[in-house]
Amino acid sequence: MRFFHIADVHLGMQPDKGCPWSEDRSREIWESFKKVIQQAGRENASLFLIAGDLFHRQPLTRELKEVNALFASIPKVQIVLIAGNHDCIKGELPSRRIAWAPNVHWLEEEKLAYVDFPELKTRVWGFSYYSREISSPLYDEIKVPKDSPMPWNILLAHGGDEKHIPMSADTFRRSGFDYIALGHIHKPQILEENYLAYPGSLEPLDKNETGHHGFIKGECSKDGTRIAFVPYSVREYKRFKLQVTERTTQVALENGIERILEEHGRHHIYTILLEGIRGKHTEFLPESLKKLGNLVSLEDHTHRAYSISQLLEEYEGSVLEEYIRSFDIEHLTEEEEKILRLGIEALLESGEELL
Repeated sequence: MRFFHIADVHLGMQPDKGCPWSEDRSREIWESFKKVIQQAGRENASLFLIAGDLFHRQPLTRELKEVNALFASIPKVQIVLIAGNHDCIKGELPSRRIAWAPNVHWLEEEKLAYVDFPELKTRVWGFSYYSREISSPLYDEIKVPKDSPMPWNILLAHGGDEKHIPMSADTFRRSGFDYIALGHIHKPQILEENYLAYPGSLEPLDKNETGHHGFIKGECSKDGTRIAFVPYSVREYKRFKLQVTERTTQVALENGIERILEEHGRHHIYTILLEGIRGKHTEFLPESLKKLGNLVSLEDHTHRAYSISQLLEEYEGSVLEEYIRSFDIEHLTEEEEKILRLGIEALLESGEELL
């Protein structure tokens, strides 16, 4: 019995809102979802499991119809899904809002329920969110009944932090399931080999979600369960550090960023961290740098080049001199040195040091 496991697709979301590529990302989320559905059909998967947050918020009827049409396009694949904290059930149940294709099965109850697939010898368990937050550890006591008529039992479970059903690998160790398909955490994580896994979001959704994104493909057989993560996203968020020296100019910085974009792919989305010592009178122009490509964030962690003795001499009688002398320069702790440096930089940038 072969299955696909996805979660946290967040259809309807527009990542990096306000950035030039933002609308493209919204379309790409739909496109990736469509492609993984088609792939499940091509590979003759038995089950397609969605562990919550298929939608970014309460879906519109037209969105439900679009999703249902995609599900209907793979009639031999059984779709099982739950609602997560973002698309939690409010008002009319999803199963009643539209006429779903015969292969679509919502586990939309607030308490644990299941759907059986005798031809697959499989029972899929799960329950849906009815609120944005659930702080109770609802999965702690869930176990497969000893009289379960199905050889294979799979649980769809959404959560994993203190506000969304706290859980850990220990929660499920003696639960008796053959596989636990998790959702809610956006970075792919296999918590226990071939047993307990987050596929992560199908597409990365913000700059902190670096690395590969995709889905999990698995199989239950007489030899047990086997799963593998499949990278699938159109783009990735990437972070790179650029080392700055006193000689680094705006042009040199632009050339360094251009090299990164060319080497690692201009279609990806980047955070660039500037580190090191910049020249005393050097100022970088972040808006010009962002025009080079898909730069979602430019973090400047550089420090100005200066000598304490030179500053004391150059700014004698100023607020800056008074500030510096308020420290015991010869016996600074690491924390005091950081405070001193930040204060000097703030005064130099504000011009207050001349008063």
